[in-house]
Amino acid sequence: MRKRTLFSLILILAISMVISACGDSGEGSGGGDSDGTMTNLTMGTGSVGGVYYPLGGEMANLFKDNIDVDGFDVSSVESGASVENIAKIQSGDFQLGIAQNTTMINANDQTGEFEGKTTDKVGVIASLYPEGLQVVTLDSTGIESIEELKGKKVAIGPPGGATREAAEMVLSAYGIEEGDYEAYEEGFGDAKSKLQNGTIDASFAVVGVPSSTTDELANATKEVKFLDIEGDALQEVVDNSQYEAYTVEAGTYDWQEEPVQTVTAMALLLGSTEQVSEDLAYQITKTLFEETDAMTIEQAKLITEDSALTGASDLPLHPGAEKYFKEVGIIE
Repeated sequence: MRKRTLFSLILILAISMVISACGDSGEGSGGGDSDGTMTNLTMGTGSVGGVYYPLGGEMANLFKDNIDVDGFDVSSVESGASVENIAKIQSGDFQLGIAQNTTMINANDQTGEFEGKTTDKVGVIASLYPEGLQVVTLDSTGIESIEELKGKKVAIGPPGGATREAAEMVLSAYGIEEGDYEAYEEGFGDAKSKLQNGTIDASFAVVGVPSSTTDELANATKEVKFLDIEGDALQEVVDNSQYEAYTVEAGTYDWQEEPVQTVTAMALLLGSTEQVSEDLAYQITKTLFEETDAMTIEQAKLITEDSALTGASDLPLHPGAEKYFKEVGIIE
């Protein structure tokens, strides 16, 4: 039985390598050209319940409705978000992806999750909108501060996303290390459900503000509570990361009565500099900024030329995006 299992694994691996080779040749199902570029693109988003997932779906539709290129198509897929999306663009599994600028900075500097790893095939297409780290619990848990999460059940985000790294960093700033709490590696939608039914005590989410998932939780429970990141812990996070201090003002959510102190980063749209041609990336960038009004998601209102490179000025641009930004005068 063991030999049969080993043989099956080898066979699967061999098939995977053949499929991969076909994709690399540009003659597989990806709509590839002889130069290795593709027109049938896959976009990595995030987990269901976060903003990346529905935003990716709307952007994919926006591009398909406005870009007239033979064989052009975009499929948005659920993923582990920032880390996974960058890694899969580099490997050629994704051609587009959404990621946090802090994660892309780590990738560019080969630090954090990307220590010793090259991501030279990944370029920024545009900055999208600011994200806030929301630390959420319910009044019924009795938890009043992040310090009280020690010994609790906490959703820290799925593997491959920026939320997990941020959650561990914030908890550490409060003196809470791995093993001091029970970690749940949940996507935002699953974390909301587990918080609602009492399986967990709190959840972390780096997400566009306002977040529909948080709104849904508030509407269902009437007892959502944000936990502030403040004082020395806030300063430690800001001093040792690319995050900046950020206030979610009262009234950002209809039910939110008090401001919340937290940290923020920017969401970016990234593209493969190897598989997405300069011309196609130019058209994607142009469409994103000139047809944004066609999208309905709340965060689309924040996608503007004024913030087109916020948080990404020191990161490598996709040549097609660079061409568009020079054309409209965003860069020289």
